[in-house]
Amino acid sequence: MKFVAFERKLQGTGASRRLRLADKVPGIVYGGSATPSLIELDHNALFHALKKEAFHSSILEMELGGKTEQVLLRDYQLHPFRQIVLHIDFQRVDATTMITKKVPLHFVNEENSPAVKTDKCLVNHVVTELRISCLAKALPEFLTVDLNELTKGQALHVSDLKLPAGVKVVTQGKPNPVIVSTSVPVEEAEIAPVVTAPAAPAGKAKKSEKQNKK
Repeated sequence: MKFVAFERKLQGTGASRRLRLADKVPGIVYGGSATPSLIELDHNALFHALKKEAFHSSILEMELGGKTEQVLLRDYQLHPFRQIVLHIDFQRVDATTMITKKVPLHFVNEENSPAVKTDKCLVNHVVTELRISCLAKALPEFLTVDLNELTKGQALHVSDLKLPAGVKVVTQGKPNPVIVSTSVPVEEAEIAPVVTAPAAPAGKAKKSEKQNKK
């Protein structure tokens, strides 16, 4: 994905506020051998780009001052309740840059798995993204989790993933966490019919009342 950035000469709270009033977003580009660069971007173009998954997990081409650099989105800040991007950070990368980045998981063939198709199980996506480590040139936009052979009672772990060459999953806590699990849907309990005792005959009831009075 490509985007255009412009050099930003002024900095500070007041300058950033004026940029936002002009529908611009202040940002910074750091990393590599060059010094950090202050930039500004068109707000609407950036806001729509942030809605795309690839913008978060791909190497991006940034045009700045007539030159093109490869960068990676590192951080951005949104307004607490308004749809406004307040600030954005990018990191310069090249083919030799080792990076650590979260990438989304794409689950495929769930509806064709024996767990769903035969046993009517529910498939739980325990994890929807993973942190990986790799060279910038090997960064995948996403990792595919194939559920075609998932069976009832089975769980898939990080070790079950087929990772691209040069990509390693970085885990915290458990060394091999669960990614997908299955569960059997709870069936509605059958309601037992309510049995009521038959009413006593009218004659016997009257007789019992007379005996009680005696």
